[in-house]
Amino acid sequence: MIKKEEMPLCDVATTVQLIGSKWKTLIIRDLITGPKRNAELKRSLTGISQKVLTESLNSMILDGIVERIDFQKVPPHVEYQLTSLGESLLPVIESMRQWGQFYKQQLR
Repeated sequence: MIKKEEMPLCDVATTVQLIGSKWKTLIIRDLITGPKRNAELKRSLTGISQKVLTESLNSMILDGIVERIDFQKVPPHVEYQLTSLGESLLPVIESMRQWGQFYKQQLR
């Protein structure tokens, strides 16, 4: 998690710091529907490299937005899901979806 003294004074800047990257926002979008394996996320996020996906997931885990579930199986089975803190971002993502839809309609 971001240390309190490292957080920007502006609340919008704090949110942008946590989920402002294109990939983090899209990962949250994909996890809204439930837990996903790494390969599922990679397929859904066209253009993301494995390195960026791993870094984004690890960052979001440290920030308390996503949790990693290790099923302790062979072969390895790991899934990622939103935490309750991550689920609190759903209205933000929904607002972004609605605004994107509105924007597209304005261009027609």
